[in-house]
Amino acid sequence: MVRKTKRLPPSKIKYNKNHPTVSARLPKDKRDKLLQVLKSLDVTLTQLLLHFIDEYEIKVKPVDEARKVGYEEAKKVYMITYPCSVCKQLIGITSPKAKEAASKYMTERGWAHAECLKNKKPLKK
Repeated sequence: MVRKTKRLPPSKIKYNKNHPTVSARLPKDKRDKLLQVLKSLDVTLTQLLLHFIDEYEIKVKPVDEARKVGYEEAKKVYMITYPCSVCKQLIGITSPKAKEAASKYMTERGWAHAECLKNKKPLKK
């Protein structure tokens, strides 16, 4: 005997399209813990997920975006750069070798704090 597939009404098809299923596999102990949390909060898994998504949009996403903007601004202000001798694009001094070369250059040429230079007493000859 061949079983006929049940035909869904258009409203159910539309609902399924606008509300797709989300599924996940969890270890049994984690699933049991999730069910306990849901019971203690008296919410459904759907309500918990929707709340998390709303909190993410309100709190986490803006913080991540602000962090990226702040990092880029700090990089522009504080990162030491030099132009590439071939393409002239700026290269940031980030590698240990480049930092060592910059330190050597500054040491050999007597670089110092502005305050130290201002207060420096002339050497006696």
